[in-house]
Amino acid sequence: MDILKLVVLSAYFTILTVLSVYGAHRLWMLWLYYKHKQHEPKPMGGPDYEPMVTVQLAIFNEMNVVERLVDSVVRMDWPKDRLEIQVLDDSTDETVKVAQSVCEKYAALGFDIVHLHRTDRTGFKAGALAAGLKTAKGEVVAMFDADFIPTEDFLRKAVPHFADPKMAFVQGCWAHLNRDFSLLTQVQAILLDGHFVFEHTARNRSGAFFNFSGTAGMWRVAAIADAGGWEHDTITEDADLSYRAQLKGWKGVYLKDLVVPAELPVDVNAFKSQQHRWAKGNAQVIRKLMTTIWKSNASLHTKLECWFHLSANCNYLLMVLLAIIMVPCMVLRAGTPWYILLATDGPFFLLNAVSVGLYFGLSQRELTDNRGWSSRLKYIPGLMSLGIGLGLNQAKAVLEGFFTDDKEFKRTPKLGVDANGKTMSKRAYKVPKSLITFLELGFALYYLVAVIISIEMRKWASVPFLLLFFNGFAYMSLFSLMDIQLFRRLAMDELEDSEHASHLVQ
Repeated sequence: MDILKLVVLSAYFTILTVLSVYGAHRLWMLWLYYKHKQHEPKPMGGPDYEPMVTVQLAIFNEMNVVERLVDSVVRMDWPKDRLEIQVLDDSTDETVKVAQSVCEKYAALGFDIVHLHRTDRTGFKAGALAAGLKTAKGEVVAMFDADFIPTEDFLRKAVPHFADPKMAFVQGCWAHLNRDFSLLTQVQAILLDGHFVFEHTARNRSGAFFNFSGTAGMWRVAAIADAGGWEHDTITEDADLSYRAQLKGWKGVYLKDLVVPAELPVDVNAFKSQQHRWAKGNAQVIRKLMTTIWKSNASLHTKLECWFHLSANCNYLLMVLLAIIMVPCMVLRAGTPWYILLATDGPFFLLNAVSVGLYFGLSQRELTDNRGWSSRLKYIPGLMSLGIGLGLNQAKAVLEGFFTDDKEFKRTPKLGVDANGKTMSKRAYKVPKSLITFLELGFALYYLVAVIISIEMRKWASVPFLLLFFNGFAYMSLFSLMDIQLFRRLAMDELEDSEHASHLVQ
């Protein structure tokens, strides 16, 4: 029994120590951000710098949003004779006709726009972008995912930075069309805000490498080629290419005030699928590039920031282990005076809680449009809880990234929302089921029992932490199951409508 207790408690405190290192790193990010906050990047080019621009729109089964996307792109302020638009369409459904129709409409109005449809998805998004580059006319390319709505002044703000001959890419800041849709979208928005407000800004302005985020940004075509081109041996081709380019001596710039609105996933399964892809892809980039980065001539600061960025999702493996052993630790330490528990566990939990609260709370104040930022602070506990609930999903993703060669790119379905967060979906794209959902449900029941026992034993100090774990796993599992039913119902309604229309035609 003593050996078991030693093993369990050693694992417990080891996990807390590692998580606290990443908590301390969040505080380091805050320090770097505020140190360099006033060092806004200035472009070398002026209003008369107008190189040929190609806009690439990589889509796959985006019937709900493709027309809105193209409509917003053609409204961007740039000379028509210096603008080319490529709709890179890998779709297998009605999206093909919708995309072709909208391209024909704008071509008739004098826009240089082309619909390029591939009949196979070799390389997925990276393959589509690479295929488009073969015929692209632009010196620089802008890229937008289907759920983004670029602003009219996007090119005017981004392109002048390419007057610097060493500038490889420009990254804009993501905003959120449907932030107020639900608790899930509020939490997602805050999670992304922390990344785009603090991480990108702190890394870029402190001279470290930072990653291109795949959309709402631009690339110099020559830099893409020099870095080896778009490769599809990872599913985060954006991070992969941006690190390869910076290792070759190219630069990137992050423009925090270049804000591009986009749609957040509104159902849990789509959210989990998106997060799974990002975590798995970053693990693949670690496999591919981390050794090269450590051996490079980059500064220690840069190497460490690459490591913290790419390895952050590995903490979910530790979170799962912590979720398993937390209750046994509570039992094994029954009878330990409260002040000893406070002295041993308190600093770890305090560091992690304070770093999360400050990091994500302050990100709301630092947004370009921070109206009502303080009212969002109430979502921070939910953010912590949902972060825990993501643990199983993300741990699986990290393990797949490290130990499998699966490179399938699973895109996130978009419903189509307007600026008021109202959906305008024409089709319900079904989200695949995952057995992880039932394991999450098991963890939720496990922690429900632990909460009840803690209350009966009057272990009041343990209850808030146990509730965080219970709420996270319960939310993820129950809403995943509800979403599966919802999308199944929508899919059946769609099928019935289709069959009814077919019957009328006959």
